[in-house]
Amino acid sequence: MGVPRVYCSCEVCEEARSGAVNRRLRSLVHLADEEFGTMLIDCGPDWRSQMEAAGLKRIDTVLITHAHFDHIAGLPEWADLCRWLGCKGQAYAMPDVIDEILTRFPWLRSHIEFHPIMGPLQFGGWEVRTWKVNHGKNGYAYAFRFTHAERGKSFAYCSDSIALEGDELVPLAELDLLILGTSFYQEPFPFETRSVYDVTEALVLLEELKPARTMFTHMSHDIDLRRDYGLPVGAAFAHAGLTVIV
Repeated sequence: MGVPRVYCSCEVCEEARSGAVNRRLRSLVHLADEEFGTMLIDCGPDWRSQMEAAGLKRIDTVLITHAHFDHIAGLPEWADLCRWLGCKGQAYAMPDVIDEILTRFPWLRSHIEFHPIMGPLQFGGWEVRTWKVNHGKNGYAYAFRFTHAERGKSFAYCSDSIALEGDELVPLAELDLLILGTSFYQEPFPFETRSVYDVTEALVLLEELKPARTMFTHMSHDIDLRRDYGLPVGAAFAHAGLTVIV
């Protein structure tokens, strides 16, 4: 829901209203690389504000993790951009995700071309692999791993997941950067009602995966960026407008 939450007067939400250190929009990533230009991962309801904040007037390509509101609600506005610029947006997602999007917004096809992911994608020198991850009570989502063999670099975006095991973890090994969703520091609710890692669980996972760097994203109003949580070296919380170089 972003921070502040409209209904909430907690300390973090009040600080976000006044000082904005904890102000958080819905999670997306803007990727920029000289080999393929610019693209986004996800296109949520804050897309317009995020484009303005980044000084961007055009995006041609979007990768979509799953069809939940906070990850796709900006697609109609992106389609409107494409309409006015006379271009066709290029969206990549798994076939089931595309089906769900077009069931809700069938007219998006007029301005966005949806490409079902059937295997590895290639953008410049980056190979992109997609796989299903457990999203707890919310079913499942997909994650993306980017690998550049020539540069010897790799990073992964896994925003909505919990309790990963077995083959779900394999693409998250040997990363230069892991971007992982953690809604709470320590979530107090019953496990069967949850859908995203908390920070304490994520730190245990990092001991197994050992990425060079980790950024926690998808945070709720439980996490206060003014507080020192004693994160290990190489792990940090993301914030709005953060730039990371891989």
